[in-house]
Formats: sequence, structure tokens, C-alpha cells
Amino acid sequence: MTRTFTPDRVAKFEKLLLAERSEAESRLAEHRQGMAEVRVARSDASADDEHDPEGPTMTQEWSQRTAVLADAEAEVADVDRALARLADGTYGVCERCGKPITVARLEARPTATLCIDCARLER
Repeated sequence: MTRTFTPDRVAKFEKLLLAERSEAESRLAEHRQGMAEVRVARSDASADDEHDPEGPTMTQEWSQRTAVLADAEAEVADVDRALARLADGTYGVCERCGKPITVARLEARPTATLCIDCARLER
């Protein structure tokens, strides 16, 4: 199923998605920088904090940063998929039931792929 929006509405959603992508790319760059810093710290033999009871170990820090980096990468991918759906006319169509996703939901969550009812079922 496809969904037709007015050109103004398409432009509005595209603007929202591009802004969200820009923010996600910024976070991704920050997280990559943080990973580089941890990598340098891990290679420094004098920076061994594995036995420091006051703070997280570098292994914990690495694990946390890896998870956050994966989330940021997924967010960029979600935006890219939403932009592709906008281009092919399937943006705003629930992937589960095929019904339209409300404009209010898309404005609040531009990468939404499910209508409210189906999103509730996912939980």
C-alpha cells in the first residue's frame, strides 16, 4: 500500500527526518571519538584501572560505548529507511497492518513504522 501526502507535508517530513539524521550523525561522531579515546587508553599500560574500585573498568567502558555506538548507527539507519519510504510512497503506512500511521505520530516520531495500535501490540 502507498500513501500520498501533499508536497508541503512531504517537505515537512523530509525536513524532520533530515534534522533527525543530522543529530544522529553528530551523536555517532561523538561516540566514535569516545571509542577512539577508550582504544588509546586501553593500549596505554599505565592506564590500567581494572582494579580501581571507584570507577568502571575500561572493559565496562568499552562495552557501554559499543552499545551506545550501535544504537546511534541503528538510529541513522532508521532515518535512512524512513527517507527511502518517503521517496517510494510507503512512508506513513503501518508495516504490520497496512493502515495509515497518523500524522501526529509521524510528527512526534518521524521514523515510526507501525501505527499506534500495532506498536502497542509490539510491547
